[in-house]
Amino acid sequence: MNKQEIKLRWKTIAAFAAPAVPTSALGLPLVVYLPPFYAEEMGLGLAMVGTIFMITRFWDVFTDPVLGILSDKIKTRLGRRRHWIILSVPILMLSVYRVFMPQSSVMGTYLLVWMVLLYVGFTLLSISHLSWGAELSPDYDDRSRVQGWREFALLFGMLAVLALPAAIEHFLGAKVEIKIASMGWFVIILLPITVAIAVWMVPERPVPDPPGMPWQQATQILLKNKPLQRLLLADLLLGLVPGIIGSLYIFFVSYVMDLAEVASLMLLVYFIAGLLSVPGWIWLSCRLEKHHTFVIAMIYGSITLPMLLLVEPGSIRFSMLVLGLYGLASGAGSFLLPSMMADVTDRDNLETGTQRTGLYFSLLTLTNKIGYAAAVGITYPMLDWIGFIPSGTNTAQTIEALKYMFIFLPIPLTLLAALLMWNFPLNSKRQQELRRLIDERDSVKAPVK
Repeated sequence: MNKQEIKLRWKTIAAFAAPAVPTSALGLPLVVYLPPFYAEEMGLGLAMVGTIFMITRFWDVFTDPVLGILSDKIKTRLGRRRHWIILSVPILMLSVYRVFMPQSSVMGTYLLVWMVLLYVGFTLLSISHLSWGAELSPDYDDRSRVQGWREFALLFGMLAVLALPAAIEHFLGAKVEIKIASMGWFVIILLPITVAIAVWMVPERPVPDPPGMPWQQATQILLKNKPLQRLLLADLLLGLVPGIIGSLYIFFVSYVMDLAEVASLMLLVYFIAGLLSVPGWIWLSCRLEKHHTFVIAMIYGSITLPMLLLVEPGSIRFSMLVLGLYGLASGAGSFLLPSMMADVTDRDNLETGTQRTGLYFSLLTLTNKIGYAAAVGITYPMLDWIGFIPSGTNTAQTIEALKYMFIFLPIPLTLLAALLMWNFPLNSKRQQELRRLIDERDSVKAPVK
């Protein structure tokens, strides 16, 4: 197969990436805005909210692999992925409405039930979309382009949903309930539109029907896949890092930096920096290999985050500068790991004769979600432990402890993820060899049905 023949067109990548906009617009509030909203405004408390968010994320330990396996096995006229994405839309629209626009008084069971349903829909959408993207092209660099521009769309969605509360804060000074509701309506309106664009304009690449293989043998191949294990552990760590930062962000900006009135605007600067950095990280990954680019981004992030120690409370410009510099790293890891996972599935394809992309990406989303869940479940009880009181009076020692939690908890996790990926074995040369062997094997099989 000629390299030029498998290069994807820009409009195909853009249409494919479109659903990432509402996906990220949903994901960001789940980490940053909803936990403190339910803990403070809805009166459920830090410990209960932290526990509920952790439980709902760990619910994905069951749902992610199951839905990943089902997406690999069940085909329709639309292929293996697109019908699942369509199914996720009504589930998400209903659950987003209930979670983002609760009644004046809710119980913990209300939040738990609707968060479970929301994550079912979110899993259907995210796993199917990631798997679909991994299968759009077998080319090493093309996969970076697909996942990189998907990440670009994700960051754009974050910027768009952040612009709503930022504008409300600036012009209206509205209540938190209105800000949260505006985010929910953004997702509800945009989700069916972007999914329709992607499903209509982007076809799925056909894959050969899998040969019969005992599930015990297929499971053993999965468990012995060393590159997969390293990638999943790095992804777990990468989920912990933004989970810690996201769950502490509102409190850090409000109580440590004394900048509560511009919290959304500062977060906007962070994601603008990430958005602008994506093309550069894509360019670098095509020249230095994906795993080396990942390491560079992680080291850079670990150097820039401690610069917050130099920022005086109330300093808007310096705070935005440091967050912007740190945000440049955010555009790398989130697309490089999925791109590398697509390469890992090639190894599995060669050994099993089966395209188990859905299963592999369900494991990737699972580890990331576990990282986010553990972050909320750890940091909120830690806030209780240091004596932090939301919307109350806190001692100088408590505020200092909050500052060091925000800055120094993520750094060792980030550096460990970089260490795991430094000598990652599936580089461009090895991946091209895998694709050559797969193409040779498939060329002697029966035509795709």
